[in-house]
This record gives sequence, C-alpha cells and structure tokens, in this order.
Amino acid sequence: METDITQLVEMGATVAQARAALKKHPDVMEAASQIFEGKFAHVIDDDEDASMDDATADSSTGSGSKRKATNINEMKTPDDSDGDDAEDDGDDGDFDDYDYDSGPEMDIQADGHVGAADPYAGIFFSKDRRDEVIEVEEEPEIIVILGQAGPVKLMTQSQWMKGCPEGGEQGFLFSLYNELSHDACQCPNKCSYSVARNKGDFFPVLNDFSVYVKRLQGLVHKLCPTCNKLFCLACGEPIAEAQSKDEDILFHCPNLQGVLLGVGLFTLESKYTDQYSPAALGGASQSKSRNPKRRKTGTGNSSPASEADDYDYGTPSYIGQKAKGGTGYAGSQKEDTTGQEQAAKAQRAADEQVANLMKAIRVYLPSINRGRTSDYLVHPTALAHLRRRFNYVCSSLLRNDSLSDMSDRSVLYFELFEWLQTISRHEALASMMGMPIMVLVSSKPVVKKPGGPKGTSKAKERTLTYEGSSGPRELLESIFIQAQAALKGLEAKIPTETPAVEMTEEEKRMTSGDKGKAKAADPAAMSPENAQLLSFCRSIQDTVQAIDRALEEAKGKPFMDRLRASLPSIPNSSTGHEYIAVPETEAETQKAYLDWATKVRFEYCDLTIPPSEQEGRDAQVHYKFHYDAEARIMANQDIPKRSLAIAKELAVLTTNLPIAWNSSIFLRVDEARVDVIKALIMGPEGTPYENGCFLFDIFLPAGYNHSPPHVKYMTTNGGKYRFNPNLYAEGKVCLSLLGTWSGPGWVPGKSTLLQVLISIQSMILCEEPYLNEPAWAQCGGTPPSKAYSANIRRMAVKTAMLGNLRNPPEPWEDVIRTHFRLKARSITKQLNHWLQIDDGRQIAEDGAGIESRSSAAGSGGSSNGMKKDVDALIELMNGL
Repeated sequence: METDITQLVEMGATVAQARAALKKHPDVMEAASQIFEGKFAHVIDDDEDASMDDATADSSTGSGSKRKATNINEMKTPDDSDGDDAEDDGDDGDFDDYDYDSGPEMDIQADGHVGAADPYAGIFFSKDRRDEVIEVEEEPEIIVILGQAGPVKLMTQSQWMKGCPEGGEQGFLFSLYNELSHDACQCPNKCSYSVARNKGDFFPVLNDFSVYVKRLQGLVHKLCPTCNKLFCLACGEPIAEAQSKDEDILFHCPNLQGVLLGVGLFTLESKYTDQYSPAALGGASQSKSRNPKRRKTGTGNSSPASEADDYDYGTPSYIGQKAKGGTGYAGSQKEDTTGQEQAAKAQRAADEQVANLMKAIRVYLPSINRGRTSDYLVHPTALAHLRRRFNYVCSSLLRNDSLSDMSDRSVLYFELFEWLQTISRHEALASMMGMPIMVLVSSKPVVKKPGGPKGTSKAKERTLTYEGSSGPRELLESIFIQAQAALKGLEAKIPTETPAVEMTEEEKRMTSGDKGKAKAADPAAMSPENAQLLSFCRSIQDTVQAIDRALEEAKGKPFMDRLRASLPSIPNSSTGHEYIAVPETEAETQKAYLDWATKVRFEYCDLTIPPSEQEGRDAQVHYKFHYDAEARIMANQDIPKRSLAIAKELAVLTTNLPIAWNSSIFLRVDEARVDVIKALIMGPEGTPYENGCFLFDIFLPAGYNHSPPHVKYMTTNGGKYRFNPNLYAEGKVCLSLLGTWSGPGWVPGKSTLLQVLISIQSMILCEEPYLNEPAWAQCGGTPPSKAYSANIRRMAVKTAMLGNLRNPPEPWEDVIRTHFRLKARSITKQLNHWLQIDDGRQIAEDGAGIESRSSAAGSGGSSNGMKKDVDALIELMNGL
C-alpha cells in the first residue's frame, strides 16, 4: 500500500488524501481519479504525515494537480446561507456548483405557474473567480521516429494537463494520458494477445499535424494474430469492417477524439504563439491593429499616430498639451512606412498557416452533423482541451477590435467563426461559449522546503495564478456591433427623393417603420471588396445567433436575458436613455459617468426635419445640419468605394470613440443616411475648453474616403465667437487632415474620421490655444497667451456651457444634461477657480488683439459678465 501512496503523492495528492482514497478504492488509478475529482479535498494531513508531506506534497506529474481556488462571489446564490455547505463532502474546491452542463430547473411559483428558474443567478459574474495551480515543468523524452528528420520530443504529462482546471478535469486528463502511455491493450475477444502502448504512439510532438494524423491512422488499426479480428489500440474495442478505412478509423472511439484534440490544440497553441512573435512577423514594429493579442481599451491612453491606419483609440495621453507648429496636428511631415509591407506579408503567411491547422483539427471536433459514435459520446477531456487551449487562441483573436483588420485577415477569422459555430451546435460543448475564460496573470516558482528525503523529484515547479476574463460570447459582442454598423453602411437604403403621393391606409401600414431599415444587399451587385466585407459581417452575425440559440437551450432564457443585458449595445435615441443617479463619492461618480458615456457615445437617430417644419419648402427630405444641401444632392447615388469606406468607418466608430472623465467624444448618425453625422466633443481637462460642449456637423462626401470628410464647427454663438486660431467664427475647422491647414494631409484609403475627431479633441482644444497660430507658436506662457486663454474661458462658459445647457441643441439634450448633472460638483469647483484667475476683461469675440485691451474691472471678473454666467450655470446644474 505504501507504494500506491507514494505513487498518488507523486501525482499531487497529500499522504492523508492518498490513504483515504485507497481505503475506499484499492485500485490506484480509480483512487487517483477520485482525488482529482475533488472527492477527498476535505481530508487534511495529521501530524504524523507532516514530514512526508513536506517533502512530497508539491511533487506532481501534471499541471494543476494541486490547486488553491478562490472565488470572490464564493459561487453562492443570494439565498445561500453561510452554513449550507457544511456537509458538502469537501467538493467546494472543485466548483461543482459551476454546473455548466445542466439545463434550467423548473420552478413552481407562488401562483402555481411552472416556470424556468435560473440556477446561474449567483454565479453569473464568475469572472471574479481566481485559481492558483501548481505546474510541473518536466524534461520531455526524446525518441526517433521513422521518416522524421532528427529526434522527436514527446508531450509530457504536465504539458498535456496544462491550464486552469474545472471540476474533475484533472482526473479525466490523467486517466487518458496514463492509459495511452503505459497500459497494455488486450484483444477484446478474450484471447491471450495484447499490445503494449507507449507515449511514442499517441504523444509525439510533430510540427505537421497532418503527419501526426497519418501516423496515428497506421497505428490504431490492430489485427489480432490469434483470432484474426480487428480492434482499436486506443480503446481496445472491436473494429467493424465498415470502420476499417483510414478516413473512418480515427472516429472510432472517444479516446481517439480526446487525444487528437489534445495533441492538435497543443500544436495549434504552439504554432499560434510562434507565428505571431515579432521575429516571425519580420521584426518590424507592428501597428496595434495588426497584433492578434490586441486588447480593446475603450478608456485607455493613446495618441493619434502619424500613420493613418487603425490604432488604439483611447483618450489621448497628451490632451491639454501644446499643439506643434500651429498646425493643429501632431504628425510628422513625412510618414515612415519602413517594414510595413514586409510585416503585412508575414502576417498573411502566418494567418494562412494557422487557419489551415485549425481547419485540420476542426475535423475531429464532435459534430452532430457527422453522427459517429464519438460525436455523441464525447470524451470528457474534449471540453477541457477546448477551454484550456482553444480559448487562448480564440480570446487573442477576438480582442482585435478592428473589423477592417479582421476582414483583411478573413482567411483566419472565417475559420475561427466555423469553430465557434461547430462548438455551439453541440450540447456537450456549447456551454463554454458563455463561460469566462481563465487567463494566466502571474507565475512564481515554488520554494521547496529543505530536508526532504533522497529521491524527491527535482522537476521545476511554479505556482500559476489564473483569473476569469470575458468569455467567447462576450468578446464577440464588440465585433458584432461593428459588423451591424458595417452592414448598415453597406445595405443602407437612401430614401428616394420624390414628391409625396397620398397613400391608401393599407399602403401606409405596409410602409410604416421602413425608415432606417436596410434592404438586404445582393453581393452579386457589389464590388468584390464590398461583397467580401458583406460576407464577413454576415458570418459574424450567424456565429453570434448560433451561440445565442445554443446557450438559451442549454442555460435557459433567464441566463441569456442577463447575459445580453450585461453586453454593450448601440441604443437608438428614439428609445430614450436610462436615468443615471449621481453617486455620493467622486470615485463612484467617475465610474457612473464612464459607464453612461460608454453606452451612449454612438447612436443612430432621426436627423431629418419633420414634414410640418418643411411647409413652404420643396418636398425633399431635409436634415438638421449644415450640409443639408450636399446630403440631398447625394440622395440615391450608389458609389461602391464610398459605401465600403463608410461601412468600415462606422464599424470603428461604434466601439472606439474615446471615453474618459476628462474628455469624451459622442457621435450621432442618421438612421437612414449614415453619411449624415453630428459630433459632440467635451472640452479636455486642463484647457480653457474644459467641460464645454463643442458641436460639429460632418458629411461624408462623394469622394470619401479618397478625400476627407466635410466638418463644420457649430459652437460659435451665432457666428460671433472664434474659439481658436483653428476654429473660425463662421465654422471653418483648420486641420491638415481636412486639407484646410499645412502639414500631413489626408491619406486616401487610410485616414479616418476618428483621426480627425481625436486631432480636434487633442491638438485644437489644447491647453494653450494661442500657440496654434503659427506667428505666435513661440509665445508659450506669455501674457498675451494667458489673456487669450482667459478670453476663451469666458466664451466657453457663456456659450459652450451655459448656452448649451439652457437650450440644448438636437439631438444632444440628454447627453448635455447628463454630462452637467453627473459632473456638477467637479464643474462647480472648476468654475470657481476660473473666476479667481479671470483677468476681468470683456469678451473679445474674435480673440484677436486682446493683449492690447485694458482691464475693465481688474481680477475677479466682477463686471465683465463672467460671474453672472457662472452663477446662472451653477443654478441650472443644481436644478437638474
């Protein structure tokens, strides 16, 4: 028995657990399986075992065989009491209540109605879970395989079992690995013949997965020389003559499925990591949109890169700094594109290799459409391999927040969507689409206690800490929103500008609600580029819909309702906004502001002028913005390149507009004319524009995006105030990207509207706007510059703050009121500070020559009207 105890301890059990398990299960493998399933997790060593435990408790042959698990939510439902689990047989550590494979229970309600209860109510936010796993780093065995150049490594047990465990996964993984590595396979016809199994049969690490498959096909097909019957080396069961073909033999049993997925996904993970290393991609500096591990950082920091490609569109870190050279744009005069073409070529080659490998492995995923035995009797390790290895690749790819980049790499992403749909269609696997992905957050070596007995394993051990993160379905939502926006741009049906004709009641009913609904586009009538993006976006839609159907069937409607409620969405202004209460603390207020702004930063709305307001004008549809005439001229014009550019632009804007407490950008797009756009930029903190609401009308012209958008500045106090050398009182915006100023211009096919908006936010609405005038660019900190900023502060209070709050322009009323209501305390402090530093001068509407004007009242602004405006603004905010 001592030998068995030692073997179990080497697997990762404690001495006391090993003894307890062997008492109930004399077979050592059965005892190991029960230990790994957590049945003896409650057994604690007594003192007499302490010395042996010190020496051996940390030794294990598989990753995760020792585990410390914590969960912030303690995996309890709101109705659980602290003592409910006192007699739980020690299963708490294995998260058995994390039952992702059970269906919804039935709940008999008080009125006698039978409805579906939601058994996941208390564990839905299980991303708070945290696990510590001890992993052993073993030296792999080396063998020589006929036909392979050079020696071949064998997958170690620690590599096989690597990753954060769930429930009894470790026992299943250990059992399969041990069975296929050591146990002899007996002829199923009970004759004396047996075949020895070894690691070299099932666990060689080959660079080419197809070579591994062919080799396995030749090995698992065994003929008994005694009874002349075929049987399977993996499971020991007979093989029917109909199953003896090479293409069928690997679907014979669940054991083969488990090992094929385990080895295949190990190969995929290794290939993916190697292919997307900087060295593999040519060593060139990659733009963030080219990084497969890119994370979306909606409130992070970034700068408007001079390269006009997609980049990380968080709030610029230099908001409030001085503009360079008075151009209103920080880019260099010459773009450096060294190495980009080489890196793009390497990226395409890597994508093709990974996609081909994924396609080869996908063949062995359980598929209800194939109908083989292993498709219905899924091996227990299949889900473990997918969660631990495929989720790494899946999450890395889905964290790319650029639909344009994904579409350009469609060969890889189409294959990813095929995987997600195949998994979601199988009831045994579908649940993982809603499960959090456990990601590695830290690693530290295990410190061995001195004085252990001789012979103790010298294998390196380390403690890995895993934390929950967004699951596949949640990660898909951001790109799903972008796909919907792109489809709206591709399929948008521009209303026909024809004279109104009186319709019958039936015709009215048939056409009501048509506004904003796109007519299904026909790919055959599109350009190849447009058709490709259309197909890609529809594939994203199909994948999300397939996952949602599967999760609702597996988890029930309450689970899906809560999941959908937690996901980001693009609201429509016509549906109204949720009221956001003002929290008590500043930290809570900032969080509430960010959550609110993230939800409403991009919306579709009706920007047309109601018919009653068009009386006396022509019968054409008019729009509530500066470029109304240009928009009506463009009605019914189908320009494929423009449509493609707008589709990609909308996709980026939906989820990448920068949101932060100190400055945010909001956008409103007409629900039927996606080229009709309004923007609202909140003045950045630390500038004379701080917390002001600055409005812009934007139109995407016929040549977009070969040519830049048309942008008009609207916060001018009726054409009176010039807020910046780059913002004229008549609404002109001077910016090199728009071709209205010197400097790096618009790059056809690459520059974006988002670049324009961020450049305005960061380089025009800056800390010292006086310097934006080239003649004054060297006058930083001088009295004229300070006087110029003081004048802008007065104008900002009067127009961009008080004026916009008193009479909010459409469609910004809700955004403006909520902005001032949530930030009232902060803005009040800001206004009082502005009063203290005001120079007391009157407003100079054009902002010019103010350095020569004398002060009318001295410091404090007592007679220039600023204090009156501040008092009125504070009173309005208090009344919100």
